[in-house]
Amino acid sequence: MSLPLDPSERLRFSRREWLKVSALAGVGAASTSWLRPLAADVARHPERIRSCILLWMPGGPSQTDTFDLKPEHANGGPYKPIETSVPGIRISEHLPLLARQMDKLAIIRSMQTQEADHDRASFYLRTGYQAQGGIQYPSLGSLVCREGDDPESALPGFVSVASPRLASDSSYGAGYLGPQFAPMIVGNTSNFADYDNPDIRSGTALRVPEILPPASIGAAQYRGRTDLLAALQTGFAARHPGVGVDTIQSAQRRALRLAASPLTKTFDLSEERESLRGEYGMNLFGQGCLLARRLVEQRVPMIELTLGGWDTHIENFSSVRMLSRALDQGWSTLMRDLADRGLLDSTLIVWMGEFGRTPTINPQAGRDHFPTAWSTVLAGGGIRGGQVYGGTSADGTEIADKPVSVPNLLATICSALGIDFQKQHPSNVGRPIRIVEKGAMPIQEILA
Repeated sequence: MSLPLDPSERLRFSRREWLKVSALAGVGAASTSWLRPLAADVARHPERIRSCILLWMPGGPSQTDTFDLKPEHANGGPYKPIETSVPGIRISEHLPLLARQMDKLAIIRSMQTQEADHDRASFYLRTGYQAQGGIQYPSLGSLVCREGDDPESALPGFVSVASPRLASDSSYGAGYLGPQFAPMIVGNTSNFADYDNPDIRSGTALRVPEILPPASIGAAQYRGRTDLLAALQTGFAARHPGVGVDTIQSAQRRALRLAASPLTKTFDLSEERESLRGEYGMNLFGQGCLLARRLVEQRVPMIELTLGGWDTHIENFSSVRMLSRALDQGWSTLMRDLADRGLLDSTLIVWMGEFGRTPTINPQAGRDHFPTAWSTVLAGGGIRGGQVYGGTSADGTEIADKPVSVPNLLATICSALGIDFQKQHPSNVGRPIRIVEKGAMPIQEILA
């Protein structure tokens, strides 16, 4: 049985829901002691790092079948490792295009947590904190958006492509940062496996839903309606001042700016060459990677792409082979396209799921949840590529070298982006919370 390329959840977003989450604001600054030189460099050269792309793999991808193969052991399975552009580093035979760009990748093979439940593990990886009652932790995407968004831009500061959850979900939303830093979600997860979907082929699958007024409403009538809305809201805000009212007004202003801006065309992939679209892959993940490049060109600080289907308890190998094909094509083309446009050095790419899969193979030819020893990958801006950090035992069941915690991973991501990971934000429980948990340390060997 082959698993689909996406979770089964179907996401629908109305205009009202989009307005609630589309406005983003705020600019942060880096100021820790050892990070001050990096922060100063970013300040002098704002082109250095300006975007982060998270390739989110819900379900937990098998490290043993992607970036940490064990061909000499029974746990290895049928996949063969192949050489990469960096001598001595080998990855899955089903990732040949990424293998050619190994010099740009840093593989972390020694991730370790204690969370084997999908929801709790996703929360941990996506926020940097383990779930605990009362505190509404923001996602990594919202934190990056909070530090790098331009509130005057017509485009949102955080775009999530085909997210399998609503933005209000605890591990996907903005938490105590507020809804103005939540993602704008485009794309329907049900399209992942549909290579013949006409909306994907036409380039319209990732357009912002209902952002433009109906054709029956003329420009003058549209301006009259928006002016009337603004006047009504001004009076209401004067009578009912508060954060909630300000947030809604900010969201609506940003949505209206986008509607009136030519930047709405950023989401129309039909403007791209058909041959390039084909190189990315004519599926939602591949086209999402193309959209990510277009958003990076417009200085959007945070883009998240979801490729679901990695919860491979049954027939792991056929599923991972299919998923790897889409991943390899979309991700490798994204890096090449960014590099060709001089944007890869200013864009950090993060590949991760909530945990890995068991090295042992179960009776259903699957692999089960495994938080003990698994892999993530970083690439692009701020990262020293062409290396493997950490390692696992010969059978893949234990960390053999340099274990990496979730807080240390997120501290590394923040440092690569020039974000002060020790910075604190006021929270919903009345006390300041660090961006990354106290005691976290970046992996210096990975940072460029």
